[in-house]
Amino acid sequence: MPPDREGHQMPLRRKIALAVCAATITAPLLTSCGFDDYATDQPYTAASGPNSYEGTVDVLSTVIVAARPGSGTLAGGLANTAPEPSTFTALSGDGLTVDLEPVEIPAEGYVALAEEDIHVTGDFEAGDVLEMTAEIGRDRVDLEVVVVTNCDEFEGFDTSESTSGEEYDCEYAHSEGH
Repeated sequence: MPPDREGHQMPLRRKIALAVCAATITAPLLTSCGFDDYATDQPYTAASGPNSYEGTVDVLSTVIVAARPGSGTLAGGLANTAPEPSTFTALSGDGLTVDLEPVEIPAEGYVALAEEDIHVTGDFEAGDVLEMTAEIGRDRVDLEVVVVTNCDEFEGFDTSESTSGEEYDCEYAHSEGH
C-alpha cells in the first residue's frame, strides 16, 4: 500500500468507503436529466393553438384564422402516427358551419390544414375559444380552437370569402402592443 501524506498506509476499507461516498455524491448530478416525466421530456410545440394527442392522428396547433368576425379558415396540422392512412371527415361545434371535404392523411405522414381550405362560419370573433369536435378515422377528438386574426404569422391564411363585417385592422394590433 502506498503511504498517505503523513507516511502511514491507508487501509483498503477507507479507500473503498471514500470511493462509495464520491460515487453517491456525484451520481445524482450526472444522471439528473435521465428521469422520465420532467417538462423537458414532454412534447411541446410553440404555437397559438392547442395540441391533441388523443388518437392515432395528432392534431397540432389548431386555430381558426379570421380576417373578420364570423368567418375564418382552419389552420394547424394533422400528424398520422399509424402505419396506415387515416381520413379527417368532420369538424363540428355549437352554432358553427364547417365547409370540409374529407382530408386523407398518409400513413406516418403530415397534412397542413391551411392548405385544405376548411372554412368555418358562425358567431365568433378574434380571441374567442371555440369548443369543437373533429372526426378523424375512428377517433373523435375534442378541441378548444382559438380564433386568431389574419395578421403577422397568420397573414394570408384566411381564404374564406365572407364580406360581412369589418375586416380586422392589423396595424391597430401592432400599435397597441398585441
